[in-house]
Amino acid sequence: MKCDLHVHTIHSGMCTVPVLNRICRESYNHPEEVYETLKRRGMEIVTVTDHDSIDAVERLRTHPDFFLSEEVSCRTSSGTHLHIGVYGIEERDHMQMQRRAEDFPSLLAYLQERKLLFSVNHAFSGLTGSRTRADFEEFVAVFPAVETRNGQMLPAANRYAEDLALLAGKAVVAGSDAHTIECLGRTYTEVAGARTAPEFLEGLKLGWGVVGGESGDYWKLTRAIAEIGWSLMCERPWTVALAPLMAAIPAVTLVNLLRETWFAHAWGRRLACSTAQEAFLRCGSSSASS
Repeated sequence: MKCDLHVHTIHSGMCTVPVLNRICRESYNHPEEVYETLKRRGMEIVTVTDHDSIDAVERLRTHPDFFLSEEVSCRTSSGTHLHIGVYGIEERDHMQMQRRAEDFPSLLAYLQERKLLFSVNHAFSGLTGSRTRADFEEFVAVFPAVETRNGQMLPAANRYAEDLALLAGKAVVAGSDAHTIECLGRTYTEVAGARTAPEFLEGLKLGWGVVGGESGDYWKLTRAIAEIGWSLMCERPWTVALAPLMAAIPAVTLVNLLRETWFAHAWGRRLACSTAQEAFLRCGSSSASS
């Protein structure tokens, strides 16, 4: 059974780019179109992970193969910004998670008490800002799952996330992180033998998930941003006056590519070196005691 576990719709709110955050949405995907596209592309069950919203459920709750999820924006214990994927939730969970979004220990305690599956999303991306070593230590100590393949992240970022999950013994999840229709279902998670959404989620918790599909690249991101710009102009015709700015999109995505590459390698190598050093010290301590 396949499912794209990172999907956005028009209910994900406004984009985070200054100035544009007043007029441009994160996504212009409508829930029903998302559902139909995912089914066409081979997803046997469907979920939506909008930013801090479950409004898409109103259009999709009638589908027996739909289950509710959410991408929660929160602050880690060290104060950095983080996106957490939480899967198979109820509407009451949404309210409780939003109340705790700025109190990380309380949020984690709630997720654990409810026995919900949750993952750290795009851990090796600078998308949500800076990161600290304490963040990664918390990911290892507390999170049951890591998103190891994100359809918008560079292969290097996904590879380091996969290494983290493997070393820490975490469950793996994957999704397209699609903000446009074109990207939907191109990246997914599969659990063999699952027949229902509860069986699928239980399989993930047991570590039976297998990730599949694409990572991101320069051209994919460039196209997605251009499509969002086009959708903005369709929704707000007066923004056609901003059309000349579309010519800058390739340069913007190139700068983003360089920044994301640096971020992924910087943290990936730093953690790899510290892990190797810790293993060496443990080995040395063991030899001395013997």
